Amino acid sequence: MASSRVLALAGSGALLAACGIAAAPGTARTHSSSRSVAASPSRAAGAGEAGSVALARSSRNQAATPVQQRPLAGNPAGGAPVPAAARPVDTSHPDQVIGNGTAASCTSAAVVAAVAKGGVITFDCGASPVTIMMQATAKVRNTSSEVVLDGGGKVTLSGGGARRILYLDTCDPAQVWTTSHCQDQATPRLVIQNMTLRDGNSTGQQYDGGGGGAIFDRGGQLKVINSIFVGNRCDATGPDLGGAAIRALSQYQNRPVYVSYSTFRRGVCSNGGALSSIGVSWTVLNSLMTGNRAIGVGANPARPGTPGGGSGGAIYNDGDTYHLTVEGTIISGNHAREGGGAIFYVSNDRTGTLLIKGSALHGNPNDGFFTAGYPGIFFLGAGHPVVISSTIN
Repeated sequence: MASSRVLALAGSGALLAACGIAAAPGTARTHSSSRSVAASPSRAAGAGEAGSVALARSSRNQAATPVQQRPLAGNPAGGAPVPAAARPVDTSHPDQVIGNGTAASCTSAAVVAAVAKGGVITFDCGASPVTIMMQATAKVRNTSSEVVLDGGGKVTLSGGGARRILYLDTCDPAQVWTTSHCQDQATPRLVIQNMTLRDGNSTGQQYDGGGGGAIFDRGGQLKVINSIFVGNRCDATGPDLGGAAIRALSQYQNRPVYVSYSTFRRGVCSNGGALSSIGVSWTVLNSLMTGNRAIGVGANPARPGTPGGGSGGAIYNDGDTYHLTVEGTIISGNHAREGGGAIFYVSNDRTGTLLIKGSALHGNPNDGFFTAGYPGIFFLGAGHPVVISSTIN
């Protein structure tokens, strides 16, 4: 184990003074509290398995294609209490229904139009689960107070590896400016529940920093409930770009993005193979993140001669005063080319906090650096990460 005061950047030959940081060794140290969370490799690998959600491969067919039954999302055994703000929205009386009872009636064009119109949106695509191949990104208009997408556990939106799936940006004039303070406004509220979003790809989409292969959300308020994210991507390099599944910025009054009972698998991006943000708080409850990768090279700030990135195999957070809570969650089998195989967390003014409670973080290697005593985590913030009834190894 390297000195608690030295950061060794593997492969760079550089030694950087830092607080409680260690180079990635061959065998990581285990950090456990008085009560460890049982999390067998088989449970981590199987929970929220989205492999059974077969992707309709033909991008020529815009109509939904029947697929196999969607699995249960997240970590059902997580046990973390879910506050009212993180619970599902009542969609029993929707403003819009996509489809008329058949898979063929559920099209990309219908999704794009419904999201632009706003309100509570549900689907009627027949009795079987379906995949809708998105031919364009569905964009939220900032004149909407709320956009709720509820797939009822049977709807997959696929970017087909070619495009981002959902986009909200209160500071994008193309979606209409509605206030003089777009970086801190209460609406639109975007809620994704009982959905699968897969194969989104925001590579090359650099407006407002890029990232967010499945969802890009700047402004308003975002929450995700009982949903699955599989195989999403964003740019492969960049020092502060990230979020293969979700990129979040400028949330209203720094209220947290809530993620509950959701699964993130096989996301790939420069940073944050699942989640990424700057200056945004997150509360992640009863969820599963596995097989995600941060593949950038050169960290942040980028080392000379490198494009930067490669940190936060599952979660990449940067900013000043913000907070990350991970509770009842399994983070397993993720990888970072630089720092923090599971979590990369930097609070530049050292006021931010990281709380890990009732969770299991295991098998999240990083090729570069992590904070001594917390394998798979790189942390610079207020004090040390607070770890309660959790296993980190």
